[in-house]
Amino acid sequence: MIVVGSNLIIYIHVQSVWTAQALQALKKDPQWIAPPLWESEFRNVMAGYMRRKILKLEQAKKIMNSALRTMEDREILPPSNLVLELFSASDCSAYDCEYVALAKHLKIKLITNDQKILQNFPETAVNLDAFSSS
Repeated sequence: MIVVGSNLIIYIHVQSVWTAQALQALKKDPQWIAPPLWESEFRNVMAGYMRRKILKLEQAKKIMNSALRTMEDREILPPSNLVLELFSASDCSAYDCEYVALAKHLKIKLITNDQKILQNFPETAVNLDAFSSS
């Protein structure tokens, strides 16, 4: 079981340079979990693609529904006090600290490409490339 950042969920649903690595990570460990926040972050990316006219509304809805199916029953709320503790000890956002807190709470790794998280929490966060190629 691993915690995944919303970026990994996006990579497996929207073709990018990271898609192959994200799919490899999914194959390596299919038990992905994330805080419920991932949905809002995913919606925001879909909205950005729509605003830049990369996706139409129906395409974005289809991708969102696919992501929701992928992550169905895989959402766990991290402990709020731990989120705040991690925030106070780093220069990451409270949103980013939700992913780290969930991984720390469950004593598992967080897989992400977020450089700020990787720099602030090297004992918990693992780069997607390193994880998928190990």
